[in-house]
Amino acid sequence: MAKKILIVDDEFHIRLLLNRSLRSFRAFDVDILFAEDGDEAWELSKTAKPDLVFLDVMMPKLSGFDICEKIKSDPNLKDIYVIFLTAKGQEFDKDMGFKVGADDYVTKPFDPDDIVKKTEDVLGIKVANNDTTK
Repeated sequence: MAKKILIVDDEFHIRLLLNRSLRSFRAFDVDILFAEDGDEAWELSKTAKPDLVFLDVMMPKLSGFDICEKIKSDPNLKDIYVIFLTAKGQEFDKDMGFKVGADDYVTKPFDPDDIVKKTEDVLGIKVANNDTTK
């Protein structure tokens, strides 16, 4: 069964960067899905049941905090690993992220190699080449 990553960000260039950073996981039967607002993220979370979600906080419709709380309070989805990937770097925001159930919290700007490493750890997959700059 294919593993799934859901990338949720309203900024196209962030979705593109994450897609490029994580493309080597496709060779390991990992599907990469995208959502650009909170409603779409919630629907994809319910229907696709991804293994890992990279989630922005500030988005149209539903915030990342709302999505994370919904995921973690749903018995069918609570095991989804949620990593906030956001510009909201204040301690208050980080505390809120963990309060609603986030498994990790990363602030922008981020190092794509760190994202690959976190993905490897969560999915249990070691990709051959971690150089995401090529």
